[in-house]
Amino acid sequence: MYIPHYYKNENLEEVKEFIKQNSFGVLVNQVDGKPWATHIPLELDTDEKGNAILISHISKANPQWKFFENHPEVLCIFNGPHSYISSSWYKEEEVPTWDYIAVHVYGKLAVLDEEAVMQSLHKLVAKYEVNSKNPISLNDMSPKTLRQVKGVVGFKIEISDIQAAYKLSQTRPEDHAKIISELKDKNNPGSVAIASEISKFKK
Repeated sequence: MYIPHYYKNENLEEVKEFIKQNSFGVLVNQVDGKPWATHIPLELDTDEKGNAILISHISKANPQWKFFENHPEVLCIFNGPHSYISSSWYKEEEVPTWDYIAVHVYGKLAVLDEEAVMQSLHKLVAKYEVNSKNPISLNDMSPKTLRQVKGVVGFKIEISDIQAAYKLSQTRPEDHAKIISELKDKNNPGSVAIASEISKFKK
């Protein structure tokens, strides 16, 4: 994606942590020559060589998987907080804009066998059940229920490139205090989160 240099985040560890915390992403590839996107959890993991990969699965009812073999190059999109920025908050006249965090991950997809899919599902459920009031475990489920794994296609994505845009009013440090104050006053989660991110630049 196009990222002006002052919005590019090249701190790979910070970006990886962002992916872990915002793992519900969008998988994009080509289906019958047209872009196709599916919204799914895409979990950051490492392979046996220690390389960063993404792990996920989709339903076999979704035709997207039928094109994985011939078109293995995919794009995964991860979105963070975002908010409208009014130029009325600036000291000098300027047009309004939008602040946001977004990460694009490119890579090559490979389909997993059933055993690897089940392992990934165990990890996925364990991660998101950990803070539940009554956490469940796939270990406690019957073989009949777990046979639903046959209805999904699991895959891993070998990451070839990570592009991270953190557009957080970096070019207007003189206006940060006002922008942060106004964003907090809007009192919605996206605006408050962006205010928190901008405050990291505030001196």
